[in-house]
Amino acid sequence: MKTSKTLLLTGFAAGGALVAPNAANAQYSPTVPFTGHVGKTVAETRTAYPEHNPKARPGAPNVVWIILDDTGFGVSSAFGGLVETPTLDYLAENGLRFNNFHTAAISAATRSCLITGRNHHNNHTGRFNDDRYGAPGYDTYMPMENGTMAEVLRENGYATISIGKYNGAPYVDGTFAGPYNRWPLGRGFDHHYGFNGVSGGEDQWHPMMYRDNHREPDDTLICIRRLANEAINYIADRKSADPEQPFFLYFCPGTSHTPFHVNASWRDKYKGRFDEGWDVYSERVLENQIRMGIVPKGTRMPIVNNDVQRWDSLSDYERKIFARQMEAFAGFMSEADYEIGRVVDFIRRIGELDNTLIIIALGDNGASGEGGRVGLKVTNPSEERTRAFLESEMANYDNYGDDRTWPFYPTGWAQACNTPFRYYKKWADYEGGTHDGLIVYYPAGIKEKGGIRTQYTHVTDIFPTTVELTRSKVPEVINGYPQNPVEGISFAYAVTSENNDVKTRKKLQYYELNSSYALYKDGWKVQFPNGAVNGLRKGIYPDKEVHLYNLEKDFNESNDLALKYPKKVKEMLKEFDEIASRNNIYPLKNGKLADEENYPDLIRPHYDVYTGTRGYGEFSYFEGNGGKPYTLTVYIDEAGRKPNGILVSQKGFALYALDGALVYATSTGDRVVASRPLPEGASVVKADVEFKGKKTLLRLYIDDEKVAEETLPSKINLGTKSNYIEVGRQWGRPQNEDYASPFLFSGKIFKCSIDIHK
Repeated sequence: MKTSKTLLLTGFAAGGALVAPNAANAQYSPTVPFTGHVGKTVAETRTAYPEHNPKARPGAPNVVWIILDDTGFGVSSAFGGLVETPTLDYLAENGLRFNNFHTAAISAATRSCLITGRNHHNNHTGRFNDDRYGAPGYDTYMPMENGTMAEVLRENGYATISIGKYNGAPYVDGTFAGPYNRWPLGRGFDHHYGFNGVSGGEDQWHPMMYRDNHREPDDTLICIRRLANEAINYIADRKSADPEQPFFLYFCPGTSHTPFHVNASWRDKYKGRFDEGWDVYSERVLENQIRMGIVPKGTRMPIVNNDVQRWDSLSDYERKIFARQMEAFAGFMSEADYEIGRVVDFIRRIGELDNTLIIIALGDNGASGEGGRVGLKVTNPSEERTRAFLESEMANYDNYGDDRTWPFYPTGWAQACNTPFRYYKKWADYEGGTHDGLIVYYPAGIKEKGGIRTQYTHVTDIFPTTVELTRSKVPEVINGYPQNPVEGISFAYAVTSENNDVKTRKKLQYYELNSSYALYKDGWKVQFPNGAVNGLRKGIYPDKEVHLYNLEKDFNESNDLALKYPKKVKEMLKEFDEIASRNNIYPLKNGKLADEENYPDLIRPHYDVYTGTRGYGEFSYFEGNGGKPYTLTVYIDEAGRKPNGILVSQKGFALYALDGALVYATSTGDRVVASRPLPEGASVVKADVEFKGKKTLLRLYIDDEKVAEETLPSKINLGTKSNYIEVGRQWGRPQNEDYASPFLFSGKIFKCSIDIHK
């Protein structure tokens, strides 16, 4: 089956305004014909100096796109939230707030829409870039025929840089084996600095960073400071070298995806502010939103999500922990706002801010409800595990947010952060999953500073809006690939209008994720939660009813009209089916398949990870071992006297030398010491891991001699996709107080072999 060439929501491309009819191929620079004359002597020669590269039009504005992660409509003070974001406030007060902006309900899908202006299923990213499925809408290979904003602006003479989270490349291409053609530099960016993993859930103290196509050494600075520094340095580089060339900065911090890692000073700024809980938070935010005109007068709090507890039903112990979780979240957000402010201020200081278009999406989806009742990212945890988690959170109270913690929050805070909408990230049918704030700052084009725009907009619309406001051209062919039509609808008309009295041009938009889907058309929205129509629900979400809302009169889906207008529901269901059939949405896919189904060709029984591998070796396909026993074998060329350092590690465990002793330790507090030390010369160290129910049987060997055998109380599996095997070092948090990361091995290691047994 081939990707459909018939794209439904074609927008500007249908009228030709976004396509340059005779544009040169993007990223394609053949030798330019010589127009001078070559004589036998210099005197007889007439020189010519043709342009080899695109040149921006005089006065073309810089472009800055910023997209936050898992934030929520009711977080930033710019949208009535109780988290202070003075940079966002400034940009909103001197720009425009769009209060009717929507995303695709999950990061990879949303970002594919943003960077290409096409819908996520036509980007082959129907769910996530680690979720390969053998159908065009889900194979994770974003078509080259869907050119990116970087590719387009580079062909209009722009310098281009990607900073931060980039999960647009297929997970299958994410190792150093490549290919790199769908990494940032393969999709139009001159430079990239950030994390390429499958989520925003990077350790913000020890993120797995890449510079261009290469791993970057660890750093002591928190991630958001590194990202801001890199953005400033890159702008300085380009403007020093060529002050006339405009730049495109794609700035994507991990904020505010879990973990909520934050410097203590920012966390403590909020101490005590959330002690009254999430119910009071929501009430105050809604009051602010109504007063500021962010939501219509008369908007009421929606029905409480059925997985949220009332704050006054909690114990004092729980309230203290949950308030601390929110303090970390708020500090995380404010620290990011400060660092964004540093970038904006640098652009101001070099005299470029007035000629810069800044578009900020305050989330790639709604706030995340994945933390469940207590902030433990586990589906239906046992009472025992819940109690142990809360005890761990309390034990870390004073250092909460540092690299010994992994802060998250419960659904109560997620609901509050999404005020005034219901439900969360991954709910493509509810506004809580898709409705975020949007800020547009553009002094050269905005006539009503501080205005609010209520036009219905979608993340695909940012691409054509940027093209129109920068007066750029979209090539018909990019790097040899004929381009599919852009599906977004430009909202430049709303940006440049003198007031909000302009009608919405976005008439139609579908939503789908995990088989939950919705259709917006002319102010109406119909929702088909997962299983409501097709019997696909498997306990992921509790809602099984079809819903119909008139969003022009009902901003936050409080008045369900499905029973009153069954004919309307039926008509819109039929229209969704027609759209789905033409736009790679089918088959409806209920969540992620196991890796054995997604990546059967990549899951091998044996791996060798060499220390010569750049970045100390990584591999990320181990999740498919499915609880099978495995063996780690480390080949040491030379240990030396009383060696120290990591032999092999992952997030959940480490095998290391400590003053010559061989130690195996886990993140859950287990620690096993071998009965004899490592020899000074060459040796082979082996760790055999078997599972006995939920426990782990560990055996350690030095040169085939068993030196330890112990049953550990928890299951120490090979890790997940963002959880790389490291040889000779620890990346991220140490497992215990024995050492500090990276704890490089003092001797020499040849390789670590991993064998997964049947």
